[in-house]
Amino acid sequence: MYQFDYKRPASLDEAAKALAGAGDGKILAGGMTLIPTLKQRLAMPSDLIDLGGIAEIKGVCEEDGAIVIGAMTTHAEVAANDLVKSRLPALAALAEGIGDPQVRHRGTIGGSVANSDPAADYPAGLLGCGAVIRTNKREIAADDFFTGLFETALEENEIIRSVVFPVPEKAAYVKFANPASRYAIVGVFVSQGVVGTRVAVTGAGPCAFRATEMEAALTANFTPVALKGLTVSAADLNSDLHASAEYRAHLVSVIAARAVAAAAG
Repeated sequence: MYQFDYKRPASLDEAAKALAGAGDGKILAGGMTLIPTLKQRLAMPSDLIDLGGIAEIKGVCEEDGAIVIGAMTTHAEVAANDLVKSRLPALAALAEGIGDPQVRHRGTIGGSVANSDPAADYPAGLLGCGAVIRTNKREIAADDFFTGLFETALEENEIIRSVVFPVPEKAAYVKFANPASRYAIVGVFVSQGVVGTRVAVTGAGPCAFRATEMEAALTANFTPVALKGLTVSAADLNSDLHASAEYRAHLVSVIAARAVAAAAG
């Protein structure tokens, strides 16, 4: 690693000030991506601002019928939380399937969302529920948040505070996972409820996206049969040593049907 100044603020305001005052500051949440990046000397931040000491951005609560999860809540805490398991079990299952126990006990929802890894699970959950990302400056709809490969709508010195999940009537998340990393080669989150019918895909493209043609079909008939013959284009999908773009396109249809069956069942 290169030399940097380490800061551990006690509040979100203090963290924002530290970030604004740094020459090239980086936010440390769980560190699942940032620490390996630093160890490989691929980043040279002037300051590392650790959010681990900020109590106000941890934990789960219910607000006006929605589930609000603090940015520094770990995957393991989301998976084990009674409120999430009872009100939004699909999200609890999604969190339980992230990585391995070590990753789940260190990685955070805010860090995952801000990183916008193309194979991460949470982006599909946010898009699939019609979630809203609250920052220290504003609220951003999930539909507007994920803008590209490791890119989001976050502006300079903007820090995620929490994620608000409307609770659907039915939902499920199914993924075809890389057997080593547990990242999604393709993952699909489907839901139906207060925000309509949603089909969100991760792992297939440069960032998570909604399959709108599938959504339209499921709005009329929320069964796997409604997806028969529907596909997504492979033109803009990822192709790597794990799966070609064409195979990922095929998987989207297969995994979406399985997710609908799980949600409907």
